[in-house]
Order: sequence, then structure tokens, then C-alpha cells
Amino acid sequence: MSNKYSSYNTIKQLWPFINPHKKALVVAIIALLLNAATDATLISLTKPLLDDGLMNKNYDLLIYFSIGIIGLIAIRGLSNYGSTYCLSWLSGKVITKFRQLIFEHLVRSPISYLDKNPVGELVTIITYNTQLLSKASSDALIILVREIAYAIGLCIVMFYGNWRLALVLIIVVPIVIFVAQFIAKKFRNALVTMQKGIGNIAIATDEMLKGHKEILIFNAQKYEKNNFYSINKIFRRSLLKIVLVSSLSTPIIQLIATLALGLILFLVASHDLDITPGSFTVVFSAMVAVMRPLRELTSVQLELQKGSVACETLFNLLNSPLEKDNGKIELKRAKGNIEFHEVTYTYPTRTNPALNKISFKIKAGETVALVGRSGAGKSTIASLIPRFYDIQKGNILLDGLNINSYTLASLRDQIGLVSQKVHLFNGTIAENIIFGAKYKYSREDIVKAAKQANAMEFIEKLEYGLDTEIGDNGVLLSGGQRQRIAIARVLLRDNPILILDEATAALDNESERLIQQAIEHLQKYRTSIIIAHRLSTIEKADHILVIDDGKIIEIGTHKTLLCQNGVYAKMYQMQFNS
Repeated sequence: MSNKYSSYNTIKQLWPFINPHKKALVVAIIALLLNAATDATLISLTKPLLDDGLMNKNYDLLIYFSIGIIGLIAIRGLSNYGSTYCLSWLSGKVITKFRQLIFEHLVRSPISYLDKNPVGELVTIITYNTQLLSKASSDALIILVREIAYAIGLCIVMFYGNWRLALVLIIVVPIVIFVAQFIAKKFRNALVTMQKGIGNIAIATDEMLKGHKEILIFNAQKYEKNNFYSINKIFRRSLLKIVLVSSLSTPIIQLIATLALGLILFLVASHDLDITPGSFTVVFSAMVAVMRPLRELTSVQLELQKGSVACETLFNLLNSPLEKDNGKIELKRAKGNIEFHEVTYTYPTRTNPALNKISFKIKAGETVALVGRSGAGKSTIASLIPRFYDIQKGNILLDGLNINSYTLASLRDQIGLVSQKVHLFNGTIAENIIFGAKYKYSREDIVKAAKQANAMEFIEKLEYGLDTEIGDNGVLLSGGQRQRIAIARVLLRDNPILILDEATAALDNESERLIQQAIEHLQKYRTSIIIAHRLSTIEKADHILVIDDGKIIEIGTHKTLLCQNGVYAKMYQMQFNS
């Protein structure tokens, strides 16, 4: 185990989250100490009850003790309730803060980080790991405070009963500590394996649900079933190993404690200790009772191991790099002059550059189309302008300044993006159109944008119109309808720069014609970058860049490129003839 995420440092790492609510922690600790003290006191009362009460027939003392015991039980119950409530409240505060912090971190993480980490695994971290850490920390705190105090109290009681017999503890305690350390070490390895198994289950489930249609059409149900069975089987084995390791502590501690009890009986039988029935009962009862805190203090190592593993995963995520936002300039409204100068970019998961020394200029108000085969680098260009990725070499300029000079928020406020893969959020149509700008636009603005995108045609036919719930990622809408809502979302914002990545790909011919008219109207006085598969939609572009293998191989207008009889001309002829 690394020093950074050891059992001790697990709580240390959590302290900044606990510190604002330390009053609840103090109350909980006091309640736990009181709870442990009442338990030890109840056992210590055995000696006077037997020796002075029953043996001497002091019935008045028995009456007083009965009242005192009722009071102690009441205090024990109230302290237990108080500690449980305070720790539950504290745990809820900590886990809420932690989840919020992780969610905010993921929101601000670069796309490259999300590209490398499966969604299912990240969801597991934000749900299961935070809960595991919260539970482990609260349970560990209860055990550490209450059981240590209880164990100390019982030791005092044993020495109060008979100090010679109490010396048996000197033999028992070191053995218990050794056993606890040994089991905890074995437990961590099994826990890491189990945690990976949970992540794999989440990933497999997420992929199955997202790719359900593909599974059905390819008759891959059996393959998916067998694949999940293998993952589930590995998880079951790791879980069984955890149970096996953790279950060892109880019988081992019980065996050690039983040997200690046997040793006490042997000492009583073989030595003249001059011990009263009350003293013997107190020592014997305390030794039996001490089995619980010894067992629990062994298990606290297991709980802290759970916390340390979860802590390592969570803080690794929180320590992952965020999007670089070092720009100082707040861009109000861009003119729209864009320049790529010797731009090279390689995705983190690849070795070959997606773009290799790309250079071109777009004047404000111009429309530039990017064409080429799939994987040529067109979408990469579109992703670099809003800084979804940061380039390794070269410069990208907006209105003469490097885009890194602008704040991320103000830079992205200038750009309207409709990508090929439209994502809609679980909510109403109106909420999706106005997404991210709830109080900025009126209902009339939403309707206007929907009309321009030719979306009101189908929206008006729905029972609740703009207030219709569309389900997860717009599952209740057709592909063309989803695309038109995404276009309306961009139209609403009136951005000076437009990026349309196959924006009309999912539309039928009639809808495409109407949307194309709306886009052409919107493009006036705006800089537009269009990635298109259908070359008929970009014939009016001011410039067309033909991209292949991360490089610009042809550039010109539709007419000039046709006259060159190069790659673009061949692409156009293939589409026209088809």
C-alpha cells in the first residue's frame, strides 16, 4: 500500500471535508465515549452486586443499583442514538460534497480524459466509491472511538477486579494486533480486484444498454450473455475472497480470547489468589466482553482498507488535469477571422497525427467546407477551434489572437456547433433548445429558433408541443427530429461562428432542403465551417478544403476544384452518378 493512501492518511485526506462540520464530529465522539463508559460501568457493577448486595444480603443496595442500571441503560441508548444520528448527518454532508466536487471536476475535465476512461467506470466512481468511502470512514470512526474506549474501560474494570488476572491482557493484545495487520494486508489485494470487477460490470451494462439495437440485429445476445457471465463470475470470486479473508478475523480473535479465558480459569484453579465471587465474575465478564472490541478493532483495519482503496481512486480522479483555461481576454463578440498556422495534433490514444502541419485562413463572414474520406481529420479541425483539444504544435488564431488568449467560456460563446452525433438531454424539447441559457431567452425566441430549424412542423403535432418529454438522449424522437432540435439550439444563440459537422446528415430530402435554406440565411455575416458528406450542400461555399490523412491536398471553390479534375472532382462525380 502506498504511503499516500495508507489507512491513517485516508482519514487525513478526508479531514478538509469533515472540518466544516467538526461540531457534529465532537458531539458524536463524546456520545461514543459515553456509550463505551456506560458499557464498562455496567460490567464493573457486577462486583458490588455480588459481593455486597447478594452475598451480604444488602437489599437496599440492590434497589439503588437497579435504579442506577436503568439510568445507565437510558444513557447508553441516548448516546447510541446521538452518535448514530450525528455521524449519519456528517457522513451525508461529506458524501454530498465529495460527489459534487467529483461531478464538477468531470464537467471541467478535457474531452481527452473522457476518451480514455469508460463512462461506466466513471459512473461507478461517482456513485459506489463515494458511498464506500463515506461508509468506511464513518464505520471506522465508530469502531475506533467506541471500541478503543470500551476496551480501555474493560481493562480498568479487570484491574479493578483483580490485577493479577488482568495481566493476561499483556499476552492477548500483541497477538491480536499481529493478526489484524496480517488480515488487513490480504484484504486490500482482494478489495482492489473487487473494485475493478464492479467497474467492469458497469461498463458492460452501459455498453449493452447503449448498443441494444446492434445486439438484436446481429443476434449477439448469447455473446453478450456469456461475456457478462465471465465478468460477473470474476467479480463473484473476488467478492468471495473478500468474505473469506474478512471472516478469518472473528474465529481467530475468538480462539485467542478463549485461550485467555482458559488461562484465567487455570490461574484461579491452581493458585491461591484469594478472589471473591464478585471479583472473579467481573474479571471473567470483562474478558468475555473484551472479545467484541478486539474483534471490532481488527475489522476496523478492513474498513480502513476499503476507505483507502476508494480514496486512492477518488483522489486520482480529482488530481487528473482539468481543461487549461489560462486566457485573460473576455471576448464579447468575435468578428470571425480564423487562421490555422502549421497546426499538428495527435490524439492521446494514437501514434500518428490526426492533423499534420495544417495551414489555412478563413475571413470573417466566409463559408468554408471541409471534405474528405472518413478519418481524414475534418472533425478534428472542428474540435480544435472551441478547444475541445489543445494542439501540440502550431497556432490557431481568432481575430488575430491565439485562441489560448481568450477565456474558454467567452471563446465557446462565439461558436455554434451542430455535430454529426447529436446529444439531447432527458427533458422537454424547450429545455433542450434553451439548454445552458435558461433565463437568457424568452419563449418567443425558442419558437422562432424552432421555426427556422423547421422543427415546429413536428413539434406542433405533439400533444404537449415544446413541453413534450423526449426521453434519454431524445429516444422518443426520430433522427431527423433530433437533428432539427440541435440546429434550433444553435440558431437560438446567434453565434458569430458556426461549425456544422454533417448537420443535415440525418434529414430526409424535404427537411434537408428547408434546413439548408435556414442555414444559408443564418450564414450571412457569419463565419461558417461546414463538414459535409453530400457535396451538393456545399457548392456555394467560398472555399472548399479537401482533407486527406491529416493534410490539405486541394483547396478552391466548387467550380475550380471540378476543373482541376482531382480528388474532389472524382468524389463529386461518384455522388452525382450514384
